[in-house]
Amino acid sequence: MSVSTVAACRTTHAPLPVLGRDVTVPLVTGGEVTYAALDYAASAPALQRVWDDVAAYAPYYGSVHRGAGHLSQLSTDLFENARATVAEFLGCRAGDQVVFTRSTTDSLNLLAHALPAGCQVFVFETEHHAALLPWQGAHVTCLDAPRSPRQAVRALERALAGRDPHAPALVCVTGASNVTGELWPVRELAAAAHAHGARIVLDAAQLAPHHPVSVRDLDVDWVAFSGHKLYAPFGSGVLAGRPDWLREAEPYLAGGGASRRVTRRADGGVDVEWHEGAARHEAGSPNVIGAHAIASACRALTEAGFDTLVARERQLVRAVREGLAGVPGVKVLSLFGDDAPRVGVISFVVEGWNSSHFAAALSAEYGIGVRDGLFCAHPLVRTLLGAGPREAGECGAPGDAPSGGSLDAVRVSFGAGTPDEHIERFLGAVRELVRYGAKWRYRTQDGRCVPAV
Repeated sequence: MSVSTVAACRTTHAPLPVLGRDVTVPLVTGGEVTYAALDYAASAPALQRVWDDVAAYAPYYGSVHRGAGHLSQLSTDLFENARATVAEFLGCRAGDQVVFTRSTTDSLNLLAHALPAGCQVFVFETEHHAALLPWQGAHVTCLDAPRSPRQAVRALERALAGRDPHAPALVCVTGASNVTGELWPVRELAAAAHAHGARIVLDAAQLAPHHPVSVRDLDVDWVAFSGHKLYAPFGSGVLAGRPDWLREAEPYLAGGGASRRVTRRADGGVDVEWHEGAARHEAGSPNVIGAHAIASACRALTEAGFDTLVARERQLVRAVREGLAGVPGVKVLSLFGDDAPRVGVISFVVEGWNSSHFAAALSAEYGIGVRDGLFCAHPLVRTLLGAGPREAGECGAPGDAPSGGSLDAVRVSFGAGTPDEHIERFLGAVRELVRYGAKWRYRTQDGRCVPAV
């Protein structure tokens, strides 16, 4: 790695403390090394602050919305205060609802469940499967991948102009791509949707951990995100926005908590009066620890200051892109071009390498965790690679893609907890693997490359 590349890795602010920053992992070549977690786009490590807040609450754990005891009342207050914290973090409007879910996927499936009859849904093929697949029960229009933000807005406008003006409509769009990291023109897309009588939901799973998200400023109708990408533990998510479609829909789950009153009829059946607020779609015992963890992460990021976090991440993005540009045979994937603003998510292919083999070597020989594959965004990655669905080749081979091209890609992703050293080590490892090859032998096991024992 050149001196200029190393200098570019050095950021002006320290990373936020996260769990696992001192964990060591074994190398197949011998010895151990501190693990470099560079798969934030899949799941970011929990902030130490979040974990400490969860641990502080744990002894006071109690039932929510159901008990008269002190701990139950404390847990209920904690749960509802978390809802208020998330609403403030997202810049929600007066009257907007915050519903706690399991994940972004769960949030968007909840909204799909609440679509009015005859609703038309417009979505780009570039979406993560969590935003691409839940709408199968509606009339779906899937738009081609745009090659610029302006093209995205124009494509949506053309599609909306041809819709049934009497039918309800919803646009679903990401805030930042989980493949390229590129920022999407959310405000402009929202304006186009509203101009044609449609609503819009923002998949902020990749945006919220990196940039401020304001429902009010972006003028979106709903926003969804996951706790495990926002430096909180697994199992919690949020759907926030307008209450009317959710209020008019049958509960997402039927059960306790969603029901206000249940009475038995003379014929042996039961009549149910459902709640109208967020509780309508939060049946069962809620994940109070998950909600508390999300709220803690929201407070931690707000207090750290997004201006500082964004500035530091831009330095890391620039270092990675410049470093990869200097390695022969490495191609970074992009929809909008090199100058497009992006978060810390970068996918690339390496000439002559099976992506699973490359990622396995980064892990086994350097202690670096990245992601390889199609990233639950199959149509987008295949569009970027110019390849249809095919079977991957054996480890060490580029596969059977057209013209020796790649079948999938490697993704490196990072954020507020990433140390400079992890980026330096990653770039050095990429350069060594491309120049000298892997030091170890690998074999295919269950479709993945693993070190040969």
